[in-house]
Amino acid sequence: MRHLILIVALVAAAPVGAAERQVFFGDLHIHTQYSFDAFLFGTRTNPDDAYAFARGEPLKHASGFEMQLDRPLDFYAVTDHGFFLGMWRAMNQPGHPLNEDAETRQFLDASTILERRRAFETAGNFLSTNFSEADVRSAWADIIAAANRNYEPGKLTTFIGYEYTSTREFGNLHRNVIFRGDTAPSIPYTRLDSLNPEDLWAWMDRQRGDGMDVIAIPHNSNGSDGHMFQQMQWDGSAIDADYAALRMRNEPLVENTQIKGTSDTHPFLSPNDEWADFEIFPYRIASWLKSRPRGSYTRDAWRNGLAMEAESGVNPYRFGVVGASDTHNSGDVFDEDRFVSKLGDIDGADARSRGSIPVSSEDEPTAYRQVSGIHFSASGMAAVWAERNDRDAIFDAFRRKETYSTTGTRIRLRFFAGHGLSADMLDADQVAAAYEQGVAMGGDLTARADATPNFLVWAAQDPNAAKLQRVQIVKGWTEEGVAGVASRERVYDVACSDGLAVDPATHRCPDNGAEVNVEDCSVKADVGAGQLSAVWQDPDFNPAQRAFYYVRVLENPVCRWSTWDAIRAGHTPRLDVPATIQERAYSSPIWIRPG
Repeated sequence: MRHLILIVALVAAAPVGAAERQVFFGDLHIHTQYSFDAFLFGTRTNPDDAYAFARGEPLKHASGFEMQLDRPLDFYAVTDHGFFLGMWRAMNQPGHPLNEDAETRQFLDASTILERRRAFETAGNFLSTNFSEADVRSAWADIIAAANRNYEPGKLTTFIGYEYTSTREFGNLHRNVIFRGDTAPSIPYTRLDSLNPEDLWAWMDRQRGDGMDVIAIPHNSNGSDGHMFQQMQWDGSAIDADYAALRMRNEPLVENTQIKGTSDTHPFLSPNDEWADFEIFPYRIASWLKSRPRGSYTRDAWRNGLAMEAESGVNPYRFGVVGASDTHNSGDVFDEDRFVSKLGDIDGADARSRGSIPVSSEDEPTAYRQVSGIHFSASGMAAVWAERNDRDAIFDAFRRKETYSTTGTRIRLRFFAGHGLSADMLDADQVAAAYEQGVAMGGDLTARADATPNFLVWAAQDPNAAKLQRVQIVKGWTEEGVAGVASRERVYDVACSDGLAVDPATHRCPDNGAEVNVEDCSVKADVGAGQLSAVWQDPDFNPAQRAFYYVRVLENPVCRWSTWDAIRAGHTPRLDVPATIQERAYSSPIWIRPG
């Protein structure tokens, strides 16, 4: 097969400090008692408790047990729901006008799982009727103060943030709004102001004009029913250059893995990707309605963005990725074997309530509670490459999209593309050359027809997790078809564990023999790699095609949390959910522009 060549448009020199960038891990999606739903689920911990947890201190779960990270995190953001922010907490204070109201007490005193669920279902009407802007402003001021009070540059970087919680036809359009510095507006912009994310972006532009840089990070696009990555504006009009610039200015990142499943891709969208069926959450949020895959997953959005760019010159979907937990417990431990679930006392300590063991082992040994929580994941985490662990350096990484996501483990991952890149550039004293001669994840390359790009990838195992099995590069591109511009994709294995070689015909690594004993969750210990790296060239590269490339790293398989639940309770794992999973990392893409 003929290899075509690409020349990269090089910058004159690496950005200052680029060679000294380190990887930092964090979570940008945390709910405490200030969120209306978390409070009803029994969570009574506050932002200070959440930040202490991120530093490595124990935290009391709503179900009564203690949870603690195996290692501190580097950055953290409490992102409570902006609408009705802190209202339950305020009402629960003696002296509040509604503290002794009988109807209010039904919400505040809910304690059983049934009472908590009923309170959640009816909370919206009650809070709307009794809305207090003063309570919201007070809670928001507390959240800002806690973020600033707990900011320890070099140790724990905290960001002021909240969640903008929009929906459309039960489709999820939620975003986490993250501020760069130590100031924020006196009240957050919420769904009570507008359900249209375009209005949120306009508000964010105004804050930036007042000196407060801010980004929004969409999440759970998988539950958006196709609305998150539509090919039109909110009002149905065509996407134009102004819309694309507005969106990318305000949303450079998307959260593609978290407790409510994976938003990378779906088997329907990627039928030739053997690893696409991973932690799929099939429903719209807080609903039993199925979510349409098209327009709901990041790989699909990147492909559609390329096709839109080819046809109109406009691409609103040039975003990078991060992961997060979306915990409503003020913190998450990210471990399959220590799964603490999401919804406080509703599912935190009860395997039956989250559907992983039968309701009754005697009368109906295979009858399980029908709860969407069986599709929850012990995920995810954000990783950034930054010069320092502080707000400016990490926020700059968000802006340039030198970020990646993991499903909870702390895989270290680098990804570069450029002309002349070589394996020795991954050495600590040579990485500056990779920045000088190419671009890192999140960057753009301009193609020309006289050189082939090298893609340089390196991944290292989390020492507290499973070994690595393989490294893959996922390619998306456009080509002219009978019906116009079509978008395509292909997955290439580029590095195999255990000395195995990629089959040049299938572009796949042979099976490395990794096994899991689902009777006790023990794994085969003598397979897998601590590090994998490759310098790869696309054998099908065409400099005339628009394309993106991103890395997916796969660990050896381990038991899923639901399997751990079943084993500990003396049950056989459910047959209708996977018994094992392969934890993974996803890089932000590198985009290729035709010269």
